[in-house]
Amino acid sequence: MIIRKREFDFKNNAYIMGILNVTPDSFSDGGKYDEIDKAIQKAKEMISEGADIIDIGGESTRPGHTPISAEEEINRVVPVIKAIRNFSDCVISIDSYKSETLEAAFQSGADIANDIWGLVKDPLMTDIIKKYEVPVIIMHNKEDNLYDNLIEDMINQIKNSIRIAKSKGIHDDKIIIDPGIGFALSYEKDLIVLNNLERFTELGYPVLLGTSRKRFIGKATDVEIASDRIIGTCATTVLGRIKGASLFRVHDIKENLQALKMTDAILREGR
Repeated sequence: MIIRKREFDFKNNAYIMGILNVTPDSFSDGGKYDEIDKAIQKAKEMISEGADIIDIGGESTRPGHTPISAEEEINRVVPVIKAIRNFSDCVISIDSYKSETLEAAFQSGADIANDIWGLVKDPLMTDIIKKYEVPVIIMHNKEDNLYDNLIEDMINQIKNSIRIAKSKGIHDDKIIIDPGIGFALSYEKDLIVLNNLERFTELGYPVLLGTSRKRFIGKATDVEIASDRIIGTCATTVLGRIKGASLFRVHDIKENLQALKMTDAILREGR
């Protein structure tokens, strides 16, 4: 997959996506980077530590979050995207499910659409993605936590989102999928999905794993403060890589990158 003239070999390599929340209320780092100077400093830090992609989000998607308008979201993310473009050609993804935000972000220099609602919340998302010929991350999500058969239901929903994308001319080589761990799932279901991650990689698309500092890690490790869940996060990164995930959305770049490098070294020798 070519993104901003850079080749991403998701079949053979693993990549780090750094989280940059320019929000006042995200669960782990809300309010830390909602001023542009702080956001830029954080972006530079993540790039220097080895992040391959910077994922910029202007609306918290934590459980119980308060939705904001596209206008407010644009006012948060666009100045940061433009500022990053002044000093770096790094790959930028925009974490949004609103087509207006998506278009404003692409006009400002973003490269990837990251939709936590898998293209079903806003029917115009696919039009914008096709217009700019950019990759899209399709995530599984639900309004409730009810499933007849957890893994099969999740896979069927992702397949439906893929059908929506392809019906608008978005090709397979532009699609990345995300099981959506920590969203419409309980603690037990989060663990089941992690344990069955290969079922998602078997769909034939690159798989993004986004577990960083999430509640299920806190519960499993008895660590209440989100920013202290780095080791637990790295454990999920290692497991995810073993099971075939190739893109890891994390807060803590250098720690997860080191875990990935060690895991890939072992896997290569094993082959």
